[in-house]
Amino acid sequence: MSSVDVTTVGRGPGLVVLPGATRRARHYGAMATALSEMYTVHVVERRGRGRSPAQDSSYCLDAEISDALEVLTETGSKQIFGHSYGGLIALHVALRTDLDRVIAYEPGVSIGNTMPRSWMPRYEQLLAEGKDARAMVHFLHTCEFMPGGALVTAMVWAMQRFAAEGRATRELLPTVVRELHEIYALDSDGSRYGAITAPVLLLGGGRSPAYIKQMLPLLVDVIPNAKLVVTPEFDHNAPDLGHPAAVADLIRA
Repeated sequence: MSSVDVTTVGRGPGLVVLPGATRRARHYGAMATALSEMYTVHVVERRGRGRSPAQDSSYCLDAEISDALEVLTETGSKQIFGHSYGGLIALHVALRTDLDRVIAYEPGVSIGNTMPRSWMPRYEQLLAEGKDARAMVHFLHTCEFMPGGALVTAMVWAMQRFAAEGRATRELLPTVVRELHEIYALDSDGSRYGAITAPVLLLGGGRSPAYIKQMLPLLVDVIPNAKLVVTPEFDHNAPDLGHPAAVADLIRA
């Protein structure tokens, strides 16, 4: 049995799905269902979530890569999909093993410091002070995923305390620190991804932050067998919240 919890649905060739930051396996249920007639979809509950191992002081990207490799081997899957931080893991898995295909939706890759980092000290300070709602708004606002302001902070505060989904997200806020530090540590000119031999489908949204849209063409230029598809109406959360069925269509195409 794999070290991490895995949710499986469907029939056909195996496809392993790696969630993004602050995301759980269940957030990809609609996408997995849409893919289930063509693939056996194995959605990984990444570290720090549910029954999977915690992200302890020794946490690093290698642990996530090892987990994904374990699931690929155990299920016999040869394809992998990763969203955001999960996309970064998927690309590094492809550097370690032969795959039939990699699909990455706006992977958490920093090329030439494209990924913003000035927000992190304030985020860590707010978490240490127990100001979870302000920390979450600070993260989402400074990384251009949502507007800021007192009203938004109040809404997030209420969501975190009175809505089940908000409380679940609140529990994952410390994992953002560990995962983003891994992204920053891997900042480079992107040339390491030139060693990926599998076909790679890079997906993105026209409504996503500018730094993500800046990174994707840089990445597709260094991966030998890569294709980039940007859908104008998608944002960063298209696979899990906005357009899961449409993202599934792109994966099946």
